[in-house]
Amino acid sequence: MDGVVVARRPVALAAAVVLVLEAFGIVLLNWILSIVVDRQQMSLAGLQPRAMSTGSWIGGIVFGLYLLFCAGALIRTALRDRAPGGFTRIALISCAVVHGVLGAFAVGLVGWVAFLAMTVVLALLVLTLVAYGEGLTGDGRGNAENPPNGAPPAAPTSA
Repeated sequence: MDGVVVARRPVALAAAVVLVLEAFGIVLLNWILSIVVDRQQMSLAGLQPRAMSTGSWIGGIVFGLYLLFCAGALIRTALRDRAPGGFTRIALISCAVVHGVLGAFAVGLVGWVAFLAMTVVLALLVLTLVAYGEGLTGDGRGNAENPPNGAPPAAPTSA
């Protein structure tokens, strides 16, 4: 377990850097898509091309902000060297699920290189979540030296 404790900070920081780069890539891709839709006057089911262009741009910004939030949570986790809690942990788990689903779609739509990229990001997120756990300091079962969840050992009682 000591090897995981040592490696968890660099893995969390690496995942944060990858998510920041991915956020900028997603925003750039959606910006380019919005330009293409606008210039070619594409329409889908009667929607105005300008509405589709704006929707692509806003979707890219929202997804980019989501990835930046997850990257910020990973940076905070690495700097504090404590497990993310509550909403932050749920956001990181959802980010891992999104990358798993995108990786599955990427195989058929883009190819194996995109699948590999999504899998690497998924692996970094899962490794960070598993390495930090839920703040356990012991072995999870607890014993005299390592109580579960870092709880202080019970004081001896005298009869």
